[in-house]
Amino acid sequence: MLLTATIDAISAATPRALHVRLRLDTPFDFAPGQAALVGAHGCGDRRPYSIAVGPEEAARTGRLEFLIGLGADGVPGPHLPRVETGVRVDVEGPLGTFTFPPAPAERSFLFVAGGSGIAPIRSMLQHALAVDRGWNVSLAYSARVPEELAFDSELRVLAQNSGLHYYATTTRHTGEGWSGGRTRIDRALLAQCVTDPATLCFVCGPEALVHEVPRILRELGVADERIRVEEWAVSTPADA
Repeated sequence: MLLTATIDAISAATPRALHVRLRLDTPFDFAPGQAALVGAHGCGDRRPYSIAVGPEEAARTGRLEFLIGLGADGVPGPHLPRVETGVRVDVEGPLGTFTFPPAPAERSFLFVAGGSGIAPIRSMLQHALAVDRGWNVSLAYSARVPEELAFDSELRVLAQNSGLHYYATTTRHTGEGWSGGRTRIDRALLAQCVTDPATLCFVCGPEALVHEVPRILRELGVADERIRVEEWAVSTPADA
């Protein structure tokens, strides 16, 4: 499906990425975790971005949400030379197979994200919490410094109000004012999240994360068929 939408709201998600909301003129059906191609209206150059909102919330608000990474020049690239409210953009999709299943047999779920890999995870997380608040849902999220944890404040509130188990950690932060972890997502952290080997796990982030985390999950007793990964290197720190 190819449709045109309008940039409705923009906010800084991290120092290097924008949280962009697009107002839809036409409904856009997608599975939680999928992506879409986004580019300036009428421009043939469109780039893939994971949809960063759950399908239920998108249907309720009539908006799609994305994390849009910025280059050194402060713009996403030639496919999106202007990111301003009121600008029209083309959206094509959905695409991708890194999705939350429509009727999972499991009742425990672990989401692991590094850097901007939080975008599809946020979509799946919102969906899971909308479907069944009785599910056991955990999120482990890492970035270099606290400022690069997109949606951190929102996720903390969600953890307080929904029962989500949220573990945030930074790999390079050495300053004060941070109460979260100061390490990579390692075995000790994942062991807190996986209390049942019948946990369906979703891992999204840079190469090192999506290679290392599944190995640890297998050591913790999670079967391969319950580990789903997506490498999402766009605007993602290599050491998140």
